[in-house]
Amino acid sequence: MRDLLGDYDANLAVLEDRLGIEAVVNGTAVSLRGPQQACETAKSVLEDLYDRLAKGEAIGVGEVVGSIRHSDVPPMAKEAPGAATEQQQIRTRKRLVTARTRAQSGYIAALERDDLVFASGPAGTGKTYLAVVYAAAALESGACDRIILSRPAVEAGERLGFLPGDMREKVDPYLRPLYDALYDVLAPERVERGLATGAIEIAPLAFMRGRTLSNAMVILDEAQNCTPVQMKMFLTRLGENSKMVITGDPTQVDLPYGKDSGLMQAIDILEGIDGVSHIAFTGKDVVRRELVGRIVDAYETAQGSGRDNNE
Repeated sequence: MRDLLGDYDANLAVLEDRLGIEAVVNGTAVSLRGPQQACETAKSVLEDLYDRLAKGEAIGVGEVVGSIRHSDVPPMAKEAPGAATEQQQIRTRKRLVTARTRAQSGYIAALERDDLVFASGPAGTGKTYLAVVYAAAALESGACDRIILSRPAVEAGERLGFLPGDMREKVDPYLRPLYDALYDVLAPERVERGLATGAIEIAPLAFMRGRTLSNAMVILDEAQNCTPVQMKMFLTRLGENSKMVITGDPTQVDLPYGKDSGLMQAIDILEGIDGVSHIAFTGKDVVRRELVGRIVDAYETAQGSGRDNNE
């Protein structure tokens, strides 16, 4: 019960603040007062968190917020395509990762079901992180022999100039987010051993040409910075017993002026093909922190009103 409520009832305070209810603790009982729908959601969240604690999971404020996001969907609300109602999880030896929105649950379900999954949407929605976690779990379980992580080496609005060092040192700045996600879910020695043996490969998109990627989990991050030709080249690398995940934010294209992005074109072309899924995240799925969500919403509002200026 102490773990459920949190230190100084911090978890309960999150429920009250998010759902506009009053929660009163009396021994091992929690009384909820407020609008009926909000109280039903709070009851569902508390039961979900209690069950997870009983299974040995750790519960913190992040898990409380995630459970609320997953449970609190107003009637007639428009959800992201592919969103799932059942909360999905990915387990690695280092940690258990639980979906914090319905779109994330739909994403994990798509990763299990399909061999080619597109994930588009703003920063902070877990597109890359969940893909890397799923790949790490697949590698540990023997479902794949290797993980291949790739990004187009495109500068994000700045000119970086000449980068010293060998090839790995030159491309590391572009691929750092993929390293960060790997180290978060795998032991450091496992990551280093995988990089040394080739079980984990991190390479720029240009290195994919001419290859056939079999028995692998293949992730292409920042795919909005692929041209249509590059995207077709990458998609046709998919070999036997492999899965491919392609993530990107269509609103943050860093390609030179006049070059089209291949991400949304590929999603449109491949729509409806068996074995292909597209999960479209929105600002409501941002889980990084609330301020990031508000920033994304503000930019989407500005673009809708024509106030943005990309020149």
